[in-house]
Amino acid sequence: MALPINQLPKEILREVRAHKWLACLMFSLVSFGVLAAGFLWPYKYQSEVVIFVDDRNIIQPLMEGRAVATDVTQKISAARELLASRSVLEDIAKDEELFGVDAASPGPEELEKRIDELRRSMSVGQRGDNYFSIGYSSSSPLKTFRVAQKLGQAFIEENARRKREESRSAYDFIDKQVKSYEVQIAEVESKLKDFLSENVDGTEADANSRLSNLQSRLELAELEKEELETRASSLQRELNAINPTIRQGRTVDVYQQRIESMREQLDSLRLRYHDTYPDIVILREQIQELEKQRAQAEEGQGLANGSPGSESAPNPVYQQVRSELVTTNTDVETVETRIRSIERLIEEQKRRMERIQENKAQYSELTRDMEVNRDIYNDLLQRREKARVSMHLDIEGQGLSYKINEGAQFPTSPTGPNFSMFALAGLFIGAVAPFGAVAGLLQIDPRIRSREQLEELLDIPVLEHLPEVRTPFEKRRDRRITVAVVIMAILVTAAYVAVALAAVFGVI
Repeated sequence: MALPINQLPKEILREVRAHKWLACLMFSLVSFGVLAAGFLWPYKYQSEVVIFVDDRNIIQPLMEGRAVATDVTQKISAARELLASRSVLEDIAKDEELFGVDAASPGPEELEKRIDELRRSMSVGQRGDNYFSIGYSSSSPLKTFRVAQKLGQAFIEENARRKREESRSAYDFIDKQVKSYEVQIAEVESKLKDFLSENVDGTEADANSRLSNLQSRLELAELEKEELETRASSLQRELNAINPTIRQGRTVDVYQQRIESMREQLDSLRLRYHDTYPDIVILREQIQELEKQRAQAEEGQGLANGSPGSESAPNPVYQQVRSELVTTNTDVETVETRIRSIERLIEEQKRRMERIQENKAQYSELTRDMEVNRDIYNDLLQRREKARVSMHLDIEGQGLSYKINEGAQFPTSPTGPNFSMFALAGLFIGAVAPFGAVAGLLQIDPRIRSREQLEELLDIPVLEHLPEVRTPFEKRRDRRITVAVVIMAILVTAAYVAVALAAVFGVI
């Protein structure tokens, strides 16, 4: 049964008085144990480099919209990842100034051990909006100082190198895309040129205009054909009503008049038609026949001394009507030939329209590819120039850059608890340890130590209790033991203080 709280201090003091030597021994062991922990505690020294993020220099407003300065978001995470990269840590792990003369060629296991140690001991922390720190901690203050310096320098150099590589890579990529689109545009232009040279049918509007014109001409030719056919029918009826020949005297003058009349008709027809025209051929034959008859008449066949006679001769009216009929029939054939030609042209024009419609989709695709590629090409040209300026900014250290604001400081004292704190805490913990141990034991001790415990346990009142009675001898012995324990405690304390002071002042 647990001891009541109000009885606990009294019982703790009684138990400590009853076990004075044991309490003194515990005080000695705990005090020197804490002091020994102070000697063995692995003290860590830390050194930091403060980095300033310079992203607001004069170049930014001047080059705004013309160049893209490399932007590093989440600066602390980026710095931590960069410093934790193997390329950076491997260079530091092979530094002879940090790890000795043979550090440049360590074995694989030793190299991995050094890299792991650097990663565990390195830290990156926030120091404001545009500041952050790179720290390193180890048991050696000199090594801590040197490694912190190396980490700061390595971060600045590696970040600048990566920015230059990033800008160069961006420029090379965009330049490669520009050249690729130049080739594509040249190919599309060549295809468009070949297409236009191979397809000379013209535009759809020209074809429609040409087709409309041909259809109009066809309608006019058909109307003209109908008119000529009507005229031919009329002339044929008129010709059927005229006598082909007439009776008249045959004199040389008559022959001469007819020949001259026919020659006039021949000259008139030759002005309009070729010599192979049927009417021209017929008139020539008639003229030749009349010239023969005139020659015979002149020789005296059928005539005597110019006396008139009568003979049957071609009717001029008949000849004229017949000539007009032949001309009209010839015109009809000419118009029919023209109609067939126009119909053939219309069919060709329709086929041309079909080809234009087929080529229209291909032409649209070629021009669309040309426009899209040209737009992308122009945009890439602008981006390439921006990337070129950005690359020069990074090469010259402009734009976003990192600068060492505070260099690494040589650590003069370790971080965390030092030996003085262990020394002060040792006496206090040693003095409190016996009382704490007794308090813990009293809480788990099943024995009844007070009147209240007995009344609560048995639920009956306790009428009286007998106090502890000691003899004079026991009292004298107890005083001697107390004095001895006090002297021992003083000696232990003096020894403890001496050892602590010797350690603080570097004697041991």
